[in-house]
This record gives sequence, structure tokens and C-alpha cells, in this order.
Amino acid sequence: MAGRISRQFIDDLLSRADIVDLVDGRVPLKKAGKNYQACCPFHNEKSPSFTVSQDKQFYHCFGCGEHGNAISFLMEFDRLDFVDAVEELASHCGMEVVREENTASPEEQRRQQQVYQQKQDDYELMSQISRFFQQQLKVADDKEVAIDYLKGRGLSGEVVKRFGIGYISDAWDGMMSTFSRNGQANQQLIDLGMAIAGDKKRPYDRFRGRIMFPISDKRGRVIGFGGRVLGDAKPKYLNSPETRVYHKGQELYGLHEAKQANKQLKRLIVVEGYMDVVALAQHGVDYAVASLGTATTFEQLQTLFRTVPDVVCCYDGDRAGREAAWRAMENALPLIRDGFSLKFVFLPDGEDPDSLIREQGQQAFENIIDNAMPLSKFLFEQLMQKVDMSSLEGRAALVESFQPYLSKLPASILKDAMINEVANNFGTGSEHFLAKFTKSLKGEAVKSPVKVSTKVTPVRLALALLLEHPHIANSLGELSVLQPLTAPGIPLLMQVLGVCQQNPDIKSPQLLEYFRGTEQGSQLAKLMCWQHHVEADAATDVFLDSIEKLLNNFVEQRAEVLLQKARAGQMTAEEKQELQAILNA
Repeated sequence: MAGRISRQFIDDLLSRADIVDLVDGRVPLKKAGKNYQACCPFHNEKSPSFTVSQDKQFYHCFGCGEHGNAISFLMEFDRLDFVDAVEELASHCGMEVVREENTASPEEQRRQQQVYQQKQDDYELMSQISRFFQQQLKVADDKEVAIDYLKGRGLSGEVVKRFGIGYISDAWDGMMSTFSRNGQANQQLIDLGMAIAGDKKRPYDRFRGRIMFPISDKRGRVIGFGGRVLGDAKPKYLNSPETRVYHKGQELYGLHEAKQANKQLKRLIVVEGYMDVVALAQHGVDYAVASLGTATTFEQLQTLFRTVPDVVCCYDGDRAGREAAWRAMENALPLIRDGFSLKFVFLPDGEDPDSLIREQGQQAFENIIDNAMPLSKFLFEQLMQKVDMSSLEGRAALVESFQPYLSKLPASILKDAMINEVANNFGTGSEHFLAKFTKSLKGEAVKSPVKVSTKVTPVRLALALLLEHPHIANSLGELSVLQPLTAPGIPLLMQVLGVCQQNPDIKSPQLLEYFRGTEQGSQLAKLMCWQHHVEADAATDVFLDSIEKLLNNFVEQRAEVLLQKARAGQMTAEEKQELQAILNA
């Protein structure tokens, strides 16, 4: 590892990035005055309090307090660490990441090197194994069996290539014979879930005799595999275990491919298997994902709703399919807000998305998806099945059973409509139910809007103006004039002034980046959110006025201290000269 990412590169990257363009690609923004607004992607709300400033290249939510620059947004929205966020933003801007010499201690450098190198080695090895599986589909002695299977499922070579589908023969060491070099390499294969330790320290392939589906992360890096057996062996589908690079509850098979195929995704279909995703893509429905053998988790649903506003879960119509839908619905409830929807399609017995689209075609399948069952209807139907609707007791029990699910829903028009639906159609007294339910909701924790202190002090105003217009630092001249000052915030003000004067072309997001991860950075971010109402053309004058007030306040306070000493007869010769100079001034 060449070292940490160059500070100059981060500055250049933030100067080239447009935060409005970046955020709008993930959260549609609307113009609101000189800024842009949307409902916050980091918490649920009815009206938009998430603001993106093109001038400041900064975002801030007045509801939950989330804020930051383009790098911060990628870290929070895409759940990336700092380095990955910088690399993702660099890719977005068409730039190559530049690193600099590492100034950490030798021990820390070694630790950084090990962590970084391990990560890179893992991704590289998984990529090599994926290419190996794809090559085996062309050269393996028994490749015809795999090719016949794929053709039998109606898959073209183009779709097989797009999804990186491969094959591994039914041998104990088909993959190990290629990638096993020494004990350390074998351990890495075991750690990544590609091999099983076995007895006598002789690892063997985890995947054997299977069609191989590589699983990619959000950045397109291979992190795991799913394998579909060709014979009668069990299990029919085998997935990679949890590893240091693969966490199945957070990933979705096919999401990277769907985003590559659709630059403006509006809807995603969640299906159960890899082959369903690939078969739908083969027939023109290239916006399906699979939840990797788990019930669709909260993290997966969060990723889905951060990608598209409409999600349709397509499950079998049997008991297992409806149970999977119920778990998905429960996990999704806290994420549903106005403008977002979760719907369900339950397929007839013996059908799956693959068979259905092959029999009926793309248009018929998409018509089924268009008419999917809304979450509200699914919830009503499932709860009604559990009570005797012909009795008052049953209807009362139904009304009570709705309450915990409605409580999970954030405030929205949908929630209001569902409360009215329950009260008017199922309650024995709608007014009684509405009053009772409204009272129960008052006990729910509601996050108060975050307010930035508006108390105006010269230091706070000077810092806020510097953050928005870093170039005004050059109007001050020597920083030594502030050295004697003792007011709260002076050290931070001098620190910010120093950064600005040393980097004359610095912009707001770059300035904040200098203080990332520090207590000062948190203080500065709050000031960046402060609405001080000083116009840009007056910024320099107001800034200098604030500095003058600080100096005047200091002189007045110092003069008072010296005068008190004079009255008490405790002044030194130097202090007498200082007082005389102040009085003359």
C-alpha cells in the first residue's frame, strides 16, 4: 500500500464533484430557492427537511441532523468506509486515486498494510476464481452437461456472460488444484468460503458439480458464490458462508447487474433464486434481485429503497412463500413513507418467475407485476385470516392486532388511510378506535428536529463565514493579531484561518474534510448548517467586523483587569506601559 490517500487528491476530488448531481442520482431532488430538497434518506418524514446546497457543496437534514460533503454522503448512503467512498466518488468523477507516503509509525504502517493488502488479495482471489469458473464452462471435460442445462433453461451466451455464470466439475479439488499453492493460500481459500478444511489438513472444494453464480457487491467486486447442482445431490442450491468480505444479509444478488443495465432504475423485483434473476433478464426483465437464501432483511430492504421507490416481492403462493412475504413486510414497515411502496406477487402452485416468463412472455409477466398486491392489502388479508370475522369478539381482536404493525409505520398519508380503514370497516366504534390509537401513538418516540444554535457571537459568525467563503481569510493578514485573544473558540478560529491561508483556493467541502473525524469537525459541520443570513457580497466586511469586535472586546477586558490592578497598587512596570498604550489607543 503506497500510503494514505493524498490530501491534495481529496481536495481536487471534492472540487470536481458536484454534490447535487451525486445525491440526485440516489435521492431525486427538487429545486427550493438556491438549494435543493428531498425527504431525508436517513430517517422517515412527511415533508422534506433534507437540503443540499450547491454553493456550499454540503447536505444537511433539519430533521435528523445528518450532514456532510460528497464523501460523507457516500459513506452514509452506500454504507461505505472512508477509503471506499473516496474511490467510489473518484470513479463517479472519472479520476484515479492518488496516494502519498505514509507518515504513520512503522508498527501502524504494518497494520495498515496488512489490512489493506488482505482486502485487496481477497477481492483479487475471488475475481480470479470467478474467471476460472467461467473458463471451466468452456474447457471442462464435462462442460457439455453444464451447457445443455443452461440452454435447456433458455439462457443465451450473452446473458451467461453478463452475469459471469460459470461451472465447476464434480471433483474434490477442481478449484483447489488451481489455486492451492501453500498453507497460507489454502487458509485464505477456507476463510473466503471456497474450500472446507477437511481432515489431515487437506482442504477440498466447497462447490462441486455445480453451475456457479458469482455474487457481486455494490461496486461490482465478487464477494461470494451460489452454486446450483446438476445432479441429484443436496442441497440443490449451495451458497457461500459468511466471510470477511461477504455478509449475505446485507447483499442482493443481481443488484449490481440491474444498476448496470438500467441507469434510471424505478422498480426492483425480489425473487427467491439466482436462476429466477437470470431468466427474467433473459426475457427483458433486467431489474430483478434475489435475497441470497435468507428472508429479505431490514438491511436488504434499506438498500432496495435507497435504490428505487417501488419494490415488488415475487414469491411462491404456498405457505413458505407467504411466510417469507410476512417477514419482508415486517422488516419493511419502518422504511415505508409516502412515495415508496412494497408490493407482493404470489405465483400459482408449481410456477416460479423463470417458468412463468418462459410460458407467458415479458408483457404478461410485467402485467402481473403491475397488479401486485399492496402491502396494506396483504396486511389486512393476513390478519383477517386469524380471527372469526362473523363475531364481535373476532372483529375486536382484529382491530387490536393491527395496532403493533401500524405503530411501526412512520407518519404518512398511507398510515392515516390505514388507521381510518381499520376504524371505519372493522371497529365497533371508529371514533373510539381512532382516539385510542392516536393516544397510543403519542407515547411513541418522535425525533425532534435538530436545531443549530442561533446565538450570534463574533467567533461563531467569523467561523460560519469562513466555512462558506474560505477566501475571506486572506483579508485578515497576519494571524498573530489574534494570538493574545482568550475568547472561547479562538484556537479553532485560528486553526481554520491557518488552513485557509495556506490553501488560498480551498473550497467549503475541502475545508471541512481537513477536520473529518475530529471534535472540531463536528463543531464546524454544525456551523455550516447555520443560517446566518449574510449575503455573499457582504461576507468579507462582516467577517472583518467580527474580528474587530473580538479585538475590541479583548482590549476592553484587558484594560479593566489592568485598571483593577492599578487601583490595588499591584501593577508591574510592563503592565503600566501596556495600560498606557491601551489608553492612548
